[in-house]
Amino acid sequence: MVIPKLSTKLLNISVSSMCKAKQLAKAETAIIDGIKLGVLPNVVTYNTLISAYCRFVSVDVAYSVLSRMREAGIPPDVVSYNSLISGATRKSLLSKSLDLFEEMLARGINPDVWSYNILMHCLFKLGKPDEANRIFKDIVLSREVYPCAATYNVMINGLCKNGYVGNALMLFRSLQRHGFVPEVLTYNALINGLCKAKRLSDARSVLREFGESGFEPNAITYTTVMQCCFRCRRFQQGLEILSEMRSRGFTFDGFAYCTVIAALIKTGRMKEAEEIIELMMSSGIRPDLVSYNTLINLYCRQGRFNDALRLLDEIEEEGLECDQYTHTIIVDGLCKAGNFVGAQKHLNYMNSLGFGFNLVAFNCMLDGLGKAGHIDHAIKLFEMMEVKDSFTYTILVHNLCRARRFLCASKILVSCMKCGYRVLRATQQAVIDGLLSIGFANEARKVKSKIRLARMSL
Repeated sequence: MVIPKLSTKLLNISVSSMCKAKQLAKAETAIIDGIKLGVLPNVVTYNTLISAYCRFVSVDVAYSVLSRMREAGIPPDVVSYNSLISGATRKSLLSKSLDLFEEMLARGINPDVWSYNILMHCLFKLGKPDEANRIFKDIVLSREVYPCAATYNVMINGLCKNGYVGNALMLFRSLQRHGFVPEVLTYNALINGLCKAKRLSDARSVLREFGESGFEPNAITYTTVMQCCFRCRRFQQGLEILSEMRSRGFTFDGFAYCTVIAALIKTGRMKEAEEIIELMMSSGIRPDLVSYNTLINLYCRQGRFNDALRLLDEIEEEGLECDQYTHTIIVDGLCKAGNFVGAQKHLNYMNSLGFGFNLVAFNCMLDGLGKAGHIDHAIKLFEMMEVKDSFTYTILVHNLCRARRFLCASKILVSCMKCGYRVLRATQQAVIDGLLSIGFANEARKVKSKIRLARMSL
């Protein structure tokens, strides 16, 4: 019987379909049945398997396919190794990615541009931007491998994520001068990096270019810049971005609205926050848990605790589950309102729901008691807390200083340092200055010495 030449191609199509459906066992069976019928797999067949095993099982299982290829007389190619290196990088097995690249070179397989793109991405993830940049320069100077748009995107994104935003912007401008036309991914990566570095002016400039380039910035791009405006306390500019998004007809999601609402709440602009909430509700957006948490925060800051508790019932009716953060917002709000009995009741309620010990909520309670002048109650709460962290100690020491209980504060500070926790240097200095102010210079020297010893042991 003569097997048609297209049979291997049909086998590859079948294997690819099964792999995409995560039916790898069936894909293996198809290969075995094909061999029995005289339809031999080729390098494409095995590369499809390698890619699927990397994505859905493990890199080690995918790597074992290489030996099967060699046994079948099919030498692995650059695509085989690219899939393995990419899979290892995706699963954060970064040293394995480098080993696989070295193995590929040792076997005489020449890397292509995608090999180098993956390697650069891996080096950036390892926090080795200098080595990634060296690879990039080698590609640019090479006459055998030519960089592509993805190469530039990897470089710009990697530089931004490693804190070299200025270098990323310089590279972007240099590429533009040499005729490179940025893609949507390029603009988004650069804008995101500039926003994280709080370079708002540059971010807005690139956003303008993005809009004039013929590409359309999406809602995520605008939301990123809007967040940056709010972080830089440029609230009016942030609201202008919101207005521009609306004028361009973007469909807002809950995240975009919550970004605005949260920023307005933080600056005490409650009336404007409520207007945005009404706008969100009128747009027919079903709030997610983040949206609800933002609304609860607003109500707690306004002292509208009944409205906040009503939203807890609404969350359940929507089929969502409150998280610890939801309840912590309420505890913090009650503490700021001086309702410590209510805060304690809500902590007990959280415990009854099975959340267990909520350190952040207890820290809020501790800080609230201290700021309200109930320092003895704060000390009792501190002593009975099951878990403590650096914030716990800092909060208590700070509030003891506010109450001028400097000797007690010094003992807590020293015990904190001995446990390996860190207290803000400003708080440490407040203890020392406080001891000196009440005439305990000798005690202040002892605290200084113990702080130095604790720092040396870290």
